Amino acid sequence: MSEERRVHLSRSAPAAYEALAAFSKTAGTLARDAGIDARMAEIVQIHVSQRNGCAYCVRVHLDRAVKAGVDADTIAQIPVWRESGVFSERERAALELAEAYVYIHDAGIPDEVYDRVGGILAEEEYVALSWLLVSINAFNRVAIAGRYPVGSRGMRT
Repeated sequence: MSEERRVHLSRSAPAAYEALAAFSKTAGTLARDAGIDARMAEIVQIHVSQRNGCAYCVRVHLDRAVKAGVDADTIAQIPVWRESGVFSERERAALELAEAYVYIHDAGIPDEVYDRVGGILAEEEYVALSWLLVSINAFNRVAIAGRYPVGSRGMRT
């Protein structure tokens, strides 16, 4: 990857970024009101960011997950959630839906995913989680397009 500087979209068009941030806040409120706890919300946002290749958003949501009480073992197992026993049935459904949103361009939300997740999460939870996933996917694209830097914790970026 080139080390060239990219346009920092949030600084270059702050009104658009602020609108995205407000949307994200609304999606987060909707999720909380629907019963999506902080642990689940952060786990899926980390996973989406991992799948999309957004190191910047992985870092942001890792920090938020730690604040929400998610332990290192759980965070480390997010990429291998299908083989892991640390996630609840609801979290597993949320992670499956998260992957469907990352790859939505392939075939939308497949019927089997929709039915399986819908059998575990209430409609209100499904809707709220979906908006949260739309939001994090948008933020991933902003950060990836701008190549937002993520250095080691000891470095200033």
